[in-house]
Amino acid sequence: MRAFSTMLRVESKLSLRDMNMPIFALAMPVAVMVVIGAIFGQQPAYEGAPYSFVAQSFAAVSTIAIIAGGVMGLPMLISEYRHRKVLKRYQVTPVSPALILGVHLVIYSLYAIVSLGLVFLVAALGFGYRLPGSWLGFLGGFVLVMVAIFSIGLLVGGLAPNPKIAGVIASLLYFPMLALSGSTLPYEVMPPVMRAVADILPATQGVKLLKATSLGLPTSDMLAPCLIMAGLAVVCGVLAVRFFRWE
Repeated sequence: MRAFSTMLRVESKLSLRDMNMPIFALAMPVAVMVVIGAIFGQQPAYEGAPYSFVAQSFAAVSTIAIIAGGVMGLPMLISEYRHRKVLKRYQVTPVSPALILGVHLVIYSLYAIVSLGLVFLVAALGFGYRLPGSWLGFLGGFVLVMVAIFSIGLLVGGLAPNPKIAGVIASLLYFPMLALSGSTLPYEVMPPVMRAVADILPATQGVKLLKATSLGLPTSDMLAPCLIMAGLAVVCGVLAVRFFRWE
């Protein structure tokens, strides 16, 4: 436990100094929430909708930090540490190489949780947002989406032979998810063709799940996204463990 806490403190400082995650996981979601609130405010999300753009966007924007950490942060970090023989060196110390991965999973989870809190404060204090659905259901969905997206990152990082390939794969996943999943551009304003493409992306299903739980929609609206997220978590998690390479 002492080794974990020490490594957590050290790796957290390194992550903050790097500034990538503070910018993309903390500053960006807040900026997106401010823009959406300033442009759309309390306008109905669509004609006849019982909730506003801000209400339907809160859950979507809260996934930005998850996508940044799971799809971009984890693959790049794992491949870089393996390429620099960091993971190999840990194998000959009392500290398990798995410990460093656990530490970074905690760090990226903390980024996602802090980002969620900041986005909620902006939406609530700036635009009068109140969660229409259940906080318990929403937070449960949030954890499920986080596990699923992080498992994708572990799989990519475990399979990528070098940081360059990991960066290419991570970019091919990150930018479409960020642009089309509904995290930044509201899903409801996309043209039909763009929605059809967006529905293929795993993050889109995560956004749908969080929207359904945050808005208190019927359970039937949550079932398919929930099953997809759970399936992704299991499949990618098993494959990541099976094919992960320390060196």
